[in-house]
Amino acid sequence: MPALVLLGAQWGDEGKGKATDLLGGSVDYVVRYQGGNNAGHTVVVGDQKYALHLLPSGILSPGCTPVIGNGVVVDPAVLLSELSGLEERGVDTSKLLLSGNAHLITPYHTTIDKVTERFLGSRKIGTTGRGIGPTYADKINRVGIRVQDLYDESILTQKVDAALDFKNQILAKLYNRRAIESGRIVEELLGYADKLRPYVADTTLVLNDAIDEGKVVLFEGGQGTLLDVDHGTYPFVTSSNPTAGGACTGAGVGPTKISRVIGILKAYTTRVGAGPFPTELFDEDGEALRRIGGERGVTTGRDRRCGWFDAVIARYATRVNGLTDFFLTKLDVLTGWEQIPVCVAYEIDGRRVEELPYSQTDFHHAKPVYEYLPGWSEDITKATTFAELPKNAQAYVKSLEEMSGAPISAIGVGPGRTETIQINSFL
Repeated sequence: MPALVLLGAQWGDEGKGKATDLLGGSVDYVVRYQGGNNAGHTVVVGDQKYALHLLPSGILSPGCTPVIGNGVVVDPAVLLSELSGLEERGVDTSKLLLSGNAHLITPYHTTIDKVTERFLGSRKIGTTGRGIGPTYADKINRVGIRVQDLYDESILTQKVDAALDFKNQILAKLYNRRAIESGRIVEELLGYADKLRPYVADTTLVLNDAIDEGKVVLFEGGQGTLLDVDHGTYPFVTSSNPTAGGACTGAGVGPTKISRVIGILKAYTTRVGAGPFPTELFDEDGEALRRIGGERGVTTGRDRRCGWFDAVIARYATRVNGLTDFFLTKLDVLTGWEQIPVCVAYEIDGRRVEELPYSQTDFHHAKPVYEYLPGWSEDITKATTFAELPKNAQAYVKSLEEMSGAPISAIGVGPGRTETIQINSFL
């Protein structure tokens, strides 16, 4: 069954857009299954760069149907703006499908998100302030607004009234903010109904039928494994499940239909926002990785925290996702270092630990144990086969593969669409 999950194996920003786009010409459907416009992909096509926040990367591949699944939370204004921006650049967006069961981010969700972060002060999570967490909270609390509610004004009004009865109490009494008028929210949401209508579909039925017909479906995760609400560095995580299991619930496809699970790894490590990061660098090497790698968040615009490759995290990602393959990105960024440290274990209270500790306290105190691998100075951006890489670059890739527990089947050697070495086929 040709159904693949492609996800981040670190803290997000690993280059999933490039990997998805590489496969886009070979697949029939590309599906976002969780997250919202707090995720971002940069895809380079020729001399054109596209920053995607909510849309699946497959929207840039002709012949591919992009799908926003039920597990995604959707800001309708952002979605329509992103569609409009692509159309202005000549991209056909007419094939997009949007699940009628996806939950909507409303203005009161973004307001709650921002004031809560300010209220928390030094204890803040480091959210993007785009209303993602409050929308998922409403979903779990069964007071959320779904896409399908836009087409029943009575139900929509009842749901918004019910949500704001409670939220306005919080805004006024806890945060000293003005109450939000229900009628204004309803009017704004209804204004999106006709614009979104051409895209709304029963995506679960569409995707299951496609798989049964032998079509290739790629499920694309946002963020990364270590930001998963259940399996990440809680509480410094996102509010959904970017791990492979999230593809099943977020798209309505059973686990027996998934054939491959591909993890995207940077050749080093980055993260955005607060939380523990054992290999984080605060020196010239960290600044060089940030500068050479262009490490600025696509969605947030924030500089990413940078550190050396962490094999403990990679092994963990292999375990919790059942990874069958890795796609290693940004190998070219490491060109020029005489030696490249790789974290192979942690030291915690004098103990060597080779698996990710389940205890938040232990992970906060983890210190990296490094092995040093020889670097290379040759330009690798023109390499098209593994054999064309410098010997030390080959050895680095092989070492990471052995430490991480799954084969590295593709390597990114530059930002361009074609600057990728394919070792094994994903299909």
